[in-house]
Amino acid sequence: MERVIEVVHLKKSFGSHEVLKDINFHVNKGEVVCIIGSSGSGKSTLLRCINLLEKPSGGKILYKGQNILDGNHDIYAYRTKLGMVFQQFNLFNNYNVLGNCTIGQIKVLKRSRDEAEKIAMKYLKVVGMEQYINAKPKQLSGGQKQRVAIARALSMEPDVMLFDEPTSALDPELVDEVLRVMKRLAESGLTMLIVTHEMEFAKEVANRVVFMDKGVIEEEGTPQEIFNNPKKERTRGFLRRTLK
Repeated sequence: MERVIEVVHLKKSFGSHEVLKDINFHVNKGEVVCIIGSSGSGKSTLLRCINLLEKPSGGKILYKGQNILDGNHDIYAYRTKLGMVFQQFNLFNNYNVLGNCTIGQIKVLKRSRDEAEKIAMKYLKVVGMEQYINAKPKQLSGGQKQRVAIARALSMEPDVMLFDEPTSALDPELVDEVLRVMKRLAESGLTMLIVTHEMEFAKEVANRVVFMDKGVIEEEGTPQEIFNNPKKERTRGFLRRTLK
């Protein structure tokens, strides 16, 4: 299997506070990996290090076998290979839905407006938002905004999609519409790395589940192994609290 991303001995400190301690893991092409764990365990920081929104304090990030931290790589070109979906949507409020999904393609990938719009429409259809192309973000519900954010990331046609707690800012009744879209993407063979607190979703959709605790990967395995037969006491404790 082709390893798209591999993290080797990754560390991240903020001042004297070590948030990530010697993290090692990988994501294969076509795989869905869910990262679970309590707040403050380092999950989001790991994601932000992988796409270099945070600069790691040590270790390597290999993209298709190349260490992108070695100073010889175009960080911006690397970032275009990673689609990022944030908790808070991060849409551009002054652009309509279609504009949100074309601006990155035009400015960063240098696609023509026609091509960018065609690609944007394709992915807006995938997330069920094609009829809202002229709406501004303030006219949309949270679930609709998040679906546009997913379409925007997909429009860049990245190798990997990173999701950072994509449903945590949503009202409970809007969570399902976003999870349904993500499930369809997973079934389509898209490579996805997802930080989530939606345990049923992780159980159903992930090929592998990574449990983080206090800045380390405590345990990883198939959903079956992690949810039905966790080996570590910390994992068992977390799941007991979460799956009440």
